[in-house]
Amino acid sequence: MPESTMQLGIRWTVGDVSSRGWEALRLSVGCAFRLFGTQTRYAICVNSVPISTALEQAGALPCRIEWHEATTAGIPDGLHRHLDPMMAEGVGWKLVPPRIFPERHEIALDNDCILWAIPPAIREFLLSSNKTLLAEDVERCLDRFQNSAAPGAINSGIRGLPPGFPFVQELAATLSEREKIDGAPVLLRSELDEQGLQAAALHRSSRCLLVRKEEVSICSPFWPRQQEPGTCGAHFVGLNAKHIPWNYSGEPGDTVRRRHWDAHRPALYATAGLELTPPLPLCVA
Repeated sequence: MPESTMQLGIRWTVGDVSSRGWEALRLSVGCAFRLFGTQTRYAICVNSVPISTALEQAGALPCRIEWHEATTAGIPDGLHRHLDPMMAEGVGWKLVPPRIFPERHEIALDNDCILWAIPPAIREFLLSSNKTLLAEDVERCLDRFQNSAAPGAINSGIRGLPPGFPFVQELAATLSEREKIDGAPVLLRSELDEQGLQAAALHRSSRCLLVRKEEVSICSPFWPRQQEPGTCGAHFVGLNAKHIPWNYSGEPGDTVRRRHWDAHRPALYATAGLELTPPLPLCVA
């Protein structure tokens, strides 16, 4: 593990997700703690539900967590007019607050992103003073920022910022550039808009490293995503949804997703060093 992990902070953002989404958060924290150790600081930013609910749903965690209540009051200056006041579809919450550990290397993980080994890009990021970090995706989904970000498929389920990186300024500059090109105000309407904004902002001002999808897979039973975990981890995209309102290969989407997640649970609990609990029933979102 790079020596610079002594100056590392890891943060998660979580809201009103499914019960399996909370379970994934517990496993993500457990695996990160085993991987990065006691010198790293850990924080969870909670939106849309009280922190008391988050504490209950997350359950016992193996390390000290700094809990932060995220509200619209924490939206960075200059970004308010670009966000729906109701934060529809959860857009913008990954940016509230923009930094928890500004003096450290900071890695933001989605609650359903679980690591059990350190990918080369993260090692390089931790040893650098000016490189940023995102993850590779299976397809390019950056919405209105398709032409602003670096080439390739990019996912913001992993985001790394070095100490002192002017994240808010870069976001604001990227939005301003987009408005000049479009000739109209920019309103972030979807999670893909938010993902595209982050990808474009990091690309415009830094060398942005990518965690490869073979290392941390975009893991889901639904094509074109990857069925199996990667060599270093898996981002279980779609697990946070409380209900999937469509069928897949003739079966309810909820059934397909539950079977896929349950198949991976034993290995994930073992890797996190947590006691395996019985699988959640299908009726529990």
